[in-house]
Amino acid sequence: MTKKKALVSWSSGKDSAWTLHLLQRSGEYEIAGLLTTMNAAFDRVAMHGTRRELLEAQANAAGLPLRAVPLPWPCSNEQYEAAMRDACAQAVADGIEVIAFGDLFLEDVRRYREEKLTGTELTPVFPLWGLPTHALVREMIASGVRARIVCVDPRKLPRDFAGRDLDEEVLAAMPTEVDPCAERGEFHTVAYAGPMFRCAIAIEGGEVVERDGFVFADVKVAGQNLRRLSRDIYR
Repeated sequence: MTKKKALVSWSSGKDSAWTLHLLQRSGEYEIAGLLTTMNAAFDRVAMHGTRRELLEAQANAAGLPLRAVPLPWPCSNEQYEAAMRDACAQAVADGIEVIAFGDLFLEDVRRYREEKLTGTELTPVFPLWGLPTHALVREMIASGVRARIVCVDPRKLPRDFAGRDLDEEVLAAMPTEVDPCAERGEFHTVAYAGPMFRCAIAIEGGEVVERDGFVFADVKVAGQNLRRLSRDIYR
C-alpha cells in the first residue's frame, strides 16, 4: 500500500519535533519535508527567533527537505494566509496529501487549521492532540529530546528562563499555572537533539533581548562565524 506523503508543520520547537518523531515511529506516512514560515526581513522563524542556519541544521539532522515560506514584516493575517495558500497549492502540486501539526489542546487553533485547509486537498492531522502535557514533556526529555527556551512571555514566566534548557530542573521551577508544554504561549523552544534527529546539533547561546513584551534568547549553530546579533532584529 502506498503511503500518503506528509509535511510536518515545523516551528523548530519541541512539539513539532515530537510530532515528527511520532510520524517516524508510526510508519504510516512518507514524510516529505518540514514546512516553516520565516520572517523574511530577519530570516528567522517568527516568535522562536530561530536562525535559518539552525533551521537548516535541524532539517539536515532529520534527513528531510526544508520548505521555508517567507513572510513580510510586519505581516497581516491576510498576507500570512495568502502565503500559506500558495505553500499549500505547491505542496498539492508536489503530491503532498497531509500536513501534521503539533497542537495539543487549543480547540480554536485546531479549528482554524482545519477550516483553512478545507478545499485544499490537504488533510490536517494532530498526532499530539489530547496527550497529557505533564507526562508528554517528561516523555520527551526521557527520550533524549534537548530543547533550549528561546522565547519567554514574562507575564507568565520569569525572564531568567530564557536561554535555559527545558529539563526536569526547569520544569520543577516553573509556576504551577504554566503549562509545561507551553501550549498557551508561555514560552517557545528550539530542539537540538532527540530521536527525530540522526545526530545532535551543537549550539551556542547568544544575547538575551526584550522586544514587544517578550524575552528572546538567541541561539546559533556552534562554530559558525555569524555576525553578532543586532538588537534591531527584535525591534
